[in-house]
Amino acid sequence: MDGNAARGAWSFAARVPGPHVCVVALTHGNEIGGAVVLDRWLRHELRPVAGRLSLIFANLDAYARFDAQDPTASRFLEQDLNRVWDPEMLDGAGRSAELRRARVLRPLLDSADVVLDLHSMLWPADPLLLVGAPASEGLAMRLGEPGLVVSDPGHEAGRRLIDYAAEAGQRGVLLEAGNHWERETVALMERVARRMLGICGVLPAMAAPIGPPARLARVSQAVTARGADFAFSRPFRGGEVIAAAGTLIATDGGAEIRTPHENCLLVMPNLRTAPGMTAVRFAEFVE
Repeated sequence: MDGNAARGAWSFAARVPGPHVCVVALTHGNEIGGAVVLDRWLRHELRPVAGRLSLIFANLDAYARFDAQDPTASRFLEQDLNRVWDPEMLDGAGRSAELRRARVLRPLLDSADVVLDLHSMLWPADPLLLVGAPASEGLAMRLGEPGLVVSDPGHEAGRRLIDYAAEAGQRGVLLEAGNHWERETVALMERVARRMLGICGVLPAMAAPIGPPARLARVSQAVTARGADFAFSRPFRGGEVIAAAGTLIATDGGAEIRTPHENCLLVMPNLRTAPGMTAVRFAEFVE
């Protein structure tokens, strides 16, 4: 796949000055909804009215291995592309396929003012927006949908693209738009991305969605699986709110994992986790 900024990356500048917004799809090669949106925009020759718009198909090589009969296998080739965004790692000696790709995309991303990373989910969960720093909370809240914004510091296993953006003084938002390979997931991705560009002034503004304002929650604890026997007490759904503090959520070896506070929001429980992976995040609503 060609591009005018890098392989699989296109960048278009308007004559009118404005911010540079990067919209990223295929950070994980099996999450194809964002690629559907960006492909549609390229075919329709969408161009900014102000500033700069970059459309990035991130992990092309993983996507090239996508197989509808085994659709989760193409998430990445050698390591998760959304865990390599640490400057020391990017500048280091690692040579994985994902690190090589991140280094190719890095100059374009470094020039951004705003980064929107489009994702979908394997396990049942309500759609949400994730931000890696308080500076991005306001922008995410203005999007209006989905109705939940979660601010969290990230994963023990590595730095996300939105964490890299935050450290660079950019605003970064990650959209988890719903389950993989669903039409409504793609539709939500397009609405949110289009509204983001309108808020930033890169495209004409869209009307705000009808409905209650979004709610903001901040992660109070990220639970990383330590043993291969990590097990949830039941198959929790992302977005569930557990009323009572001290409710048993999971066991990890001999350790019990319990909710740390009342009205505890469960963020993206990973029902098939492995040692070193984030199993679930607990979050508290900001009233």
